[in-house]
Amino acid sequence: MKVFNTDLDNTLIYSYKKDIGENKKNVEIYNGRQISFITDKTYHLLKKLNEKLLIVPTTTRTEEQYKRIDLDIGQLKYALVCNGSILLIDGQEDEMWYNTSLSLIENSKNELEKSLTYLQNDNRRNFELQFIKNLFVFTKCENSQNVVNDLKNILDTSKVDVFNNKEKLYVIPKNLSKGNALLRFKQYLDSISDNKKIFISAGDSEFDISMFDKTDISIAPQELSKIHKIPKNTILIDNFSLFSETMLEKIESMLDNQFHTKQAYDKNAKLNVF
Repeated sequence: MKVFNTDLDNTLIYSYKKDIGENKKNVEIYNGRQISFITDKTYHLLKKLNEKLLIVPTTTRTEEQYKRIDLDIGQLKYALVCNGSILLIDGQEDEMWYNTSLSLIENSKNELEKSLTYLQNDNRRNFELQFIKNLFVFTKCENSQNVVNDLKNILDTSKVDVFNNKEKLYVIPKNLSKGNALLRFKQYLDSISDNKKIFISAGDSEFDISMFDKTDISIAPQELSKIHKIPKNTILIDNFSLFSETMLEKIESMLDNQFHTKQAYDKNAKLNVF
């Protein structure tokens, strides 16, 4: 079994604000507006790969936000939403998974409460303050990087991560990283099948890095490596091509070459097959 844990936004799909050309299809409607798109090429590659891989969206989106997306390749068996703290199976939330996620954040509760109190009174905040499923904090702020820096100074960053993505700001327990969710998902799959599994991951942001060294091969944009340390098993895509298309082409090529795992890397961390 080959499993593909993939981020969604700016990895497979793109906001209407980004120019991805005219050959695209709408995949998300919100309040009557078309807000997210996928290129035709990405769609056709994804449709083909869906027959060869277990595709598992692994996203910080909430369940509601995830369910707005229609990739038009049929309902995927699994999805990890809320940064992996919620597992959807055939579109339904797995209660045991959620309860385990709640137990994993016990040592982070004080830091989450501190962040809520701080952000409640921060005049840079320009969006409602949300405590998503009692698991992590989300809001939007002006000068969000400055807010992140301030929060890192008052919070115990051994227990929580503080991220921003443009104006969006998150405070997420360390135990609810995408990487930890992927490890839990591996254990889940092993509990229902003893078949050998190969894992691929892909993502474009700091949120996704924790997945990369938990999989046999990971794929990320080159730009990410200029900002953050990236594990050696990561294939970096240059910035001159659309990430979604080139990333899926790489996976298709690996499958055509009967797939190479970490053992296929040379000492320069490049795949022999490419």
